[in-house]
Amino acid sequence: MVTQSTLTDRAEHLRGLGARTLTGVVSDTGGVLRAKTVPAARIESFARSGMGASLTWPVFCVDNAVAVTEALGVVGDLRLAADLDAAVVLDQGFGWAPCDVRDQEGARSPLCWRDVTRRSVKRLAALGISALVGHEMEFTFFTEAGDVLGASGWAAYGLAPHSELSEVLTQICERLSAAGVPVEQIHAEYGQGQYELSLPPLEPLRSADAVLLARTVIGRVGREHGLRASFSPVPFEGAAGNGAHLHTSFARDGSPLLAGGPGPRGMHLEAASAIAGIVANLPGAMTVMAGTVVSGERMAPGHWSGAHACWGHENREAAVRLLAANNGNPHGANVEVKCVDAGANPYLATGIVLGLAAHGIERSLTLSPEVTGDPAALSDADKVRGGVVQLQADRALQLKDFRASGPVGDILGPELSAALEAVRTHELTAYEGQDARTLTRYLWSA
Repeated sequence: MVTQSTLTDRAEHLRGLGARTLTGVVSDTGGVLRAKTVPAARIESFARSGMGASLTWPVFCVDNAVAVTEALGVVGDLRLAADLDAAVVLDQGFGWAPCDVRDQEGARSPLCWRDVTRRSVKRLAALGISALVGHEMEFTFFTEAGDVLGASGWAAYGLAPHSELSEVLTQICERLSAAGVPVEQIHAEYGQGQYELSLPPLEPLRSADAVLLARTVIGRVGREHGLRASFSPVPFEGAAGNGAHLHTSFARDGSPLLAGGPGPRGMHLEAASAIAGIVANLPGAMTVMAGTVVSGERMAPGHWSGAHACWGHENREAAVRLLAANNGNPHGANVEVKCVDAGANPYLATGIVLGLAAHGIERSLTLSPEVTGDPAALSDADKVRGGVVQLQADRALQLKDFRASGPVGDILGPELSAALEAVRTHELTAYEGQDARTLTRYLWSA
């Protein structure tokens, strides 16, 4: 139990580190970061009582429309409660913390996005299994005038684009490390103006928190250098697209389950069932994983976006890529879910991946055959035999698959499922006849 004295101690610690304010951050149903800020003297109150948020926060849409439902409308209130265990102090006394969503009595609301991850972690724990999660983050830098970097030429993974922003990238690494999240790697990516940062494997909730923190740091450092960072899945026409690949591993009593077993590629049978649960149910998760108004352009074969629900060892076209335990993987064997893009709420994405893994283990699901080449090259008959399906890029069809998915709906719960359906239904017609790429370019930024 967190007591008032404990909260006061934590708040005093933050003030002792130089916090002048505390900004509490959430990632909403559509992945947009929203926040409230208090002066340092009110840090305890932010954690204990929370800051008010109307009942419509879970149905805010990317265009700031409110997708009101019978349950979520003008009557009622939520509280955004700062988690001081995860709070840090960044530059210039900028205190930062992720927020839980609570009701007015202080209990966690069923509309709490972070709780989706918590519930899936507990579900795995009930099976005796723990998980670690690490996120990749792709983003695109623009000038303040809105010009994408690299207009005069871009070398994919090149030294030149890295050197051009070496001070920016170094400061991002230093500030994240100082905040307790050491960066695994950072480099120029394939697409024009695009960079990628990899976060370390962490306990799942903290890993999702780290995504929000990293976006905050990247945005702040970029602005200091006259740059704007876009986490849009497709920030301009012809863009390679910004993914947010999610890596996870499973263990029982500290022993890894993705290596040293009798199953496919050395997996233990539980791990194979976990992957089976993920692969089989990805179609119903796509409105979360890659369901923004611009996501469809990225979610296509040939883009290394995991456009087919299947798995394969080091297969970058499979939605689930297995990375085996070898010298090239210092953290050990893990699986990479590639169909997640930068517009996804990381708590929902993490919770769904882990929840589907638990679903597979609970039912001892059999893993489909490995796809050892490009799944797009398979014949229709081979796809049917192997259970390989192309994931929907069409948002209306994604929504249809979501409505039909019992496992995904169970993971989110009825309240968040209804909120997600309302948001995505509104967004089907948002930005019609407009340049959605430009209008949404910075809406997932910090």
